[in-house]
Amino acid sequence: MRGRDEDTGEFFSPSRSQQRREALEVLELAEKLAALTPTQLAKLPIPDDLLPHLEHTRKITAHIARKRQLAFLAKQMRREDDETLEAIRDALDEDGKAARREVAAMHRVEDWRERLLAEGDAALAELLEEHPAADRQHLRQLVRNANEEKLRNKPPRAFRELFRELRTLLLAGDGTEVDEDSPDFDGADEAEARED
Repeated sequence: MRGRDEDTGEFFSPSRSQQRREALEVLELAEKLAALTPTQLAKLPIPDDLLPHLEHTRKITAHIARKRQLAFLAKQMRREDDETLEAIRDALDEDGKAARREVAAMHRVEDWRERLLAEGDAALAELLEEHPAADRQHLRQLVRNANEEKLRNKPPRAFRELFRELRTLLLAGDGTEVDEDSPDFDGADEAEARED
């Protein structure tokens, strides 16, 4: 039973309900961390003593065993100070925002590519108004080649090249960083080309 300060009437420790809520928040954080890839985990400020527990949790696939291991991981995480857990949460939130920004930027690039292929020179003129440094001839050639590939049912080489050119052009102007090693949706491009 928790005590109460006789002078102020305040409790000395948090209630059991509050402790349970905090424990469930840590368990939820543990589940999020266990779902991340090693590359994503490396970007987070996770203490070295938690990394082996995280790795072990990621390897377990049996439902009950994984649930038990997640509970153990959460117990180990509760031993860390609050600042450490907050730093991990903040890094996760920032990583999520960055990923959403990157996806939105990629959608914008895809939209421009589709407009260029559908509208031709009218869309190209609008793009060049926004980005005067763009190479008009090269973009026009890529659009022409991509449309020809589609008509002849050829592999979407120019289609992908147009995407890469637009990504470089649009994201360089935005200041949005895109990982050069990340896939630039080539797999999606192939699927799109096969559907057409």
